[in-house]
Amino acid sequence: MPFIQANDVDIYYKTGGQGPRILFISGTGGDLRIRPNVFDSPLAACREILTFDQRGLGQTRAPEVPYSMADYADDAAALLQALQWQRVAVMGVSFGGMVAQELGLRHPDLVAKLVLACTSSGGTGGASFPLQELDSLTADERFARQLALADLRRDEAWRNANQERWEGLLEMARASRRDDRNIEGAQRQLIARAGHDCWERLPELAMPVLLAGGEYDGIAPVANMTAIAQQVEQAQLRFFAGGHLFLIQDKTAYPFIIDWLGD
Repeated sequence: MPFIQANDVDIYYKTGGQGPRILFISGTGGDLRIRPNVFDSPLAACREILTFDQRGLGQTRAPEVPYSMADYADDAAALLQALQWQRVAVMGVSFGGMVAQELGLRHPDLVAKLVLACTSSGGTGGASFPLQELDSLTADERFARQLALADLRRDEAWRNANQERWEGLLEMARASRRDDRNIEGAQRQLIARAGHDCWERLPELAMPVLLAGGEYDGIAPVANMTAIAQQVEQAQLRFFAGGHLFLIQDKTAYPFIIDWLGD
């Protein structure tokens, strides 16, 4: 298995695809054992992708200490340096977008371009939905709430009119949750996520930034993405037809991002 020690953490990482290099940082609870993942996306056909399980998740070790957003960013930076990947494009999705903001701010020399997808800055720019508040729900209640938040069109009327489709979404959510996940590591991630606030520092991002979001996202709302765009001088903002999973829902999303990344 491809493990490497970076920032004093044994990190499980994976590379694949071909073309210009890109670091992909996944969202809350990301685990490379769960498919589909970024290697099943159009990005893998035209980019050499480096991605990894973040601390406390998947097969990466879970230090028994509190985690900070700076820790997650420094993990990513140390991984790039250990593998001698220098100044590459970075794409962060949801929580990964929060990490990518910190990475661009703390280690700008490693980041050539930055794609921030369905994410938030925290602070004055707005926080993503506090997922830690769902911990008291049963598993099925939590899945239902997250699915409704992920696409605001899935209100009660929609669910009643599309019961078979709704049940299919719930079943996919259940299948994506591994019984052997590190519960403590996942909770530490949620605590770090709740403390995320890059708002005041965002103007320091000097590299080209693409902000990509879903029009119906209730986890990282349109207002949050728009706020980031107003705070970053070199930012381009684009919304797609979908919610928090717009990268899957709108087939034009990945081609647009790939075109923006260039050669």
